[in-house]
Amino acid sequence: MRFSDPAPEPGAAGAPAENPPGAGSPAEGAGPRHAALGLGVPADAEPWRDPGTYWPSLSAAVAHLDAPVAVLGLDALRFNARDLLRRAGGLPLRVASKSIRVRAVLDALLELPGFSGIFAFTLPEALWLAERCSDVVVGYPSADRNALKRLLADERLASRITLMVDDEAQLDLVDSLVPPGRRPLVRVCLDADASWQAPVLGFIGTRRSPLHAPEQALALARRILARPGFTLVGLMMYEGQIAGVGDAVPGALPANQLMRWIQARSMAELTERRGVIVRGLRQLADLEFVNGGGTGSVEATGRDPSITEITVGSGLFAGHLFDTYRAFSPAPAAAVALDVVRRPKPDTATVLGGGWIASGPPGASRVPQVAWPPGLKLLPREGAGEVQTPLTGSAAADLSVSGRVWLRHAKSGELSERVNEFQVVHDGVVVGVLPTYRGEGKAFL
Repeated sequence: MRFSDPAPEPGAAGAPAENPPGAGSPAEGAGPRHAALGLGVPADAEPWRDPGTYWPSLSAAVAHLDAPVAVLGLDALRFNARDLLRRAGGLPLRVASKSIRVRAVLDALLELPGFSGIFAFTLPEALWLAERCSDVVVGYPSADRNALKRLLADERLASRITLMVDDEAQLDLVDSLVPPGRRPLVRVCLDADASWQAPVLGFIGTRRSPLHAPEQALALARRILARPGFTLVGLMMYEGQIAGVGDAVPGALPANQLMRWIQARSMAELTERRGVIVRGLRQLADLEFVNGGGTGSVEATGRDPSITEITVGSGLFAGHLFDTYRAFSPAPAAAVALDVVRRPKPDTATVLGGGWIASGPPGASRVPQVAWPPGLKLLPREGAGEVQTPLTGSAAADLSVSGRVWLRHAKSGELSERVNEFQVVHDGVVVGVLPTYRGEGKAFL
């Protein structure tokens, strides 16, 4: 597998100065020093197991900073990285950048044995990341003509980036921009549908690729191989109905039992169908990887003998959506502290901001969750707002103006997209500051 380029040693030509991790905004291609994250070492402790100590210690660590204050708990992040490796059982893990959006964290993960390559969400992002990482798969097809032109004009970037395709029209677009004889070879990955076409329940999964049946996937593969200027290097099949849906939602026993039944049968069908596709593709091309899964399906996906790597992302920062799975218990590594700015009623405290909603079906699972103090909840008719979020409950009476409330977001990317930096906290002290994509002046989607 291909890993990111090694960083120069401190003091060498072109190396960054000896600074705390994330001190200042990095120059293009340089990046903050991230070795101090030490994601390969065990967590010193598991302080999140005692919420009554954990959250107040984070409050104390960032009390001098103005809200919103986004925090990464270093021990929690270390725990999640190592736990994902444990769950993968030796299969390489590709990092879904959408759920991180912090280059220093991506860099640190790629230095950790077991993590290999990035799963990007747009081609412009992939072009930026490929300056430092030699293996970037764009997770979704792209029709960004300017970004495609950049890719097709640069031999080095073209060797590092793999485009996602599920339709020959996507190849036609590439050829219309630069014909095969005048561009580098374009690496492509075939995206095949991993949903379950259940006999009674119908479509279960995410609507992505039109290629469901093995013969559909193999037919497009043959057309790719017949066209000059392209090379087929991988297959991706994302089982969102397993990876992205919890099966241990509190207070929902019947729904959990139904979901476990659906996921078991869906995985059995997918394992058989994916195996047929992979065997057929390997007779046609020398595949470098077969990618599947997500944070919520690491164990199930890893048992499929066709899989060579698993994509993970949200399980590293661990939004609250991932508290609802039986198979694992991630640590709450990322959270944001917001200030109370008004008290409309004795039992209501209103914080500034907070309504950063996760993607997916609208509902309670996609809104932020109050992590601390306990005894607060959203107002059902108002919810979480972009500029203000009123909270009610027993704890509201004890909150004064300028008091702090901690929120965890449902996934991870929505938090990184709304703040410029994360404070890295270890043992109750801020030990580094890491810029997000936004903090580096980047907004991709």
